[in-house]
Amino acid sequence: MKTKHNSAFTALRRDRQNLLVHPPQWLCYGGWAAALVGALAVTTPTLRAQEPAEAVKGAAEVAPADNAAELAKKLQNPIASLISVPIQNNFDFGAGPNGDGFQYLVRIQPVIPVSLSKDWNLISRTILPVIYQEKIIPETHNGMVDYNASQSGLGDTIQNLFFSPAKPMFGGWIWGAGPVFQLPTATDRLLGQGQWCAGPTAVVLKQEHGFTLGMLVNQFWSFAGWGDKSVNYTFLQPFLSYTLKTHTTFAVNTESVYNWEDPQWTVPVNLSVKQLVKIGKQPVQFEFGGRYYAEKPDNGPEWGLRFTVTLLFPK
Repeated sequence: MKTKHNSAFTALRRDRQNLLVHPPQWLCYGGWAAALVGALAVTTPTLRAQEPAEAVKGAAEVAPADNAAELAKKLQNPIASLISVPIQNNFDFGAGPNGDGFQYLVRIQPVIPVSLSKDWNLISRTILPVIYQEKIIPETHNGMVDYNASQSGLGDTIQNLFFSPAKPMFGGWIWGAGPVFQLPTATDRLLGQGQWCAGPTAVVLKQEHGFTLGMLVNQFWSFAGWGDKSVNYTFLQPFLSYTLKTHTTFAVNTESVYNWEDPQWTVPVNLSVKQLVKIGKQPVQFEFGGRYYAEKPDNGPEWGLRFTVTLLFPK
C-alpha cells in the first residue's frame, strides 16, 4: 500500500518546473505569505507610464515607463538577460488515498545570466523546492497504517544551464539549450527520488505585439543514487501570455510530466495574472493564479493555487 501511494504521487514531485515532487508549519508559511500580500497591497504603487505635462519633460518621464515595459517583457522570457529571484508558493488540494491530502510547495528559483561573449549568454536557472504535505503518502508505524502522516523538508533540486544567443535569431525567435541536472537534496525519502539525474533542456519563444509564445522542454535520466527506482521522465511547458501597457500580464501554461518508467501523464493547466510594481527603487512582480489537473496519477491533487513574488535586479 505504501509503495503504491508513493509511486502514484512521484510524478507530481518531479519539477512542475518541474513538478517536484504545512498544520503548524504550514500556517507559519501561509501567515508569512498573507502578511506580505496585505502589506504590499496597502503600500505598493503600480508601475505605469507617465503622461508628461510639458513636452520638455518628455524624455525624462517616458524613460522609467519604457524601462518598466522592457522588464515586463523580459519577465515572460525564461532565458532573458535579467537577474531575478522568483519565490513561487503552490497550494495543491484533493490528493492522497482519501482525496483530502494537501501539499504546500515553495520553489525558490534564482535566474542568473552570464555574458560569455558579445554573441552568447549562459543562463543559470536553479529550482530549490521546500515542501510540506499531509494525508498524501501513508506511513506504517508499529504495523498500523497512518493515513494522516505528514512530511516536510527540502525536495530534489533542479539546475538548468541554457546557452543562448545574445540577440534574437531569424524572424525574432529566441532560443536556448544546454544540460539540466536533478540533485538528490531531499531531506525526507518521501519528498525526493534519491537519484542523480541529467539530460538535455531547451526553450524556444517569440515575443511581439505584447504576446509571448513558447515551449520549455526537459528530459531526465538517472545515472546514480540510492533510490529504489530508476528515473526517466519528460517535462513539457508550452506557455502563452499577453502583457498590457499597464505591465499587467495574463498567462496560461501547462507544466506536464510524462513518467516513462510507470507510464503516466500529469497535466496541470495554469491560469494566472501578474503585475509588475515598484517598492521604492526595487521592481517586483506579483502573480496569482489557479490550476486544474486535466490528467494525473492515482492519488494526485485535483486543483491548486499559486502565488509568486519575483524580485528583479536589472542592470
